[in-house]
Amino acid sequence: MIGTLKFLHESFAFALILFAAALGAWGTIGFLTRRHVTGGFRSAYVMMIVLAGIQGALGLILITTTQPRALLHVVYGAFAFLFLPGVYFWAGRGSRPREAAFLAMACWIVAIAFARGVATG
Repeated sequence: MIGTLKFLHESFAFALILFAAALGAWGTIGFLTRRHVTGGFRSAYVMMIVLAGIQGALGLILITTTQPRALLHVVYGAFAFLFLPGVYFWAGRGSRPREAAFLAMACWIVAIAFARGVATG
């Protein structure tokens, strides 16, 4: 059972890195071409928040049932899970160009955070 959870946690980590980078590219292109954030982008962003939550839940199960190797790993995951919805709600209250810029930047930032989380352990 632990092996399966560890496999899922590792697989989701790489999927989230790719997903965040893809959303970052999508958001950056939209911002540079002066397009507003679309419903599809918002939906994908919320999906990334949900997947980060699932990833975190798997991580919590693993950390409570096994010996953690690096607690810094947990910090990167917690940061991403708290940062993504914070930016989503904060950026949505401003102008459309600001929303596009901040959501794209948030995707790049969490892609790096997810990658650092993988690198630490």
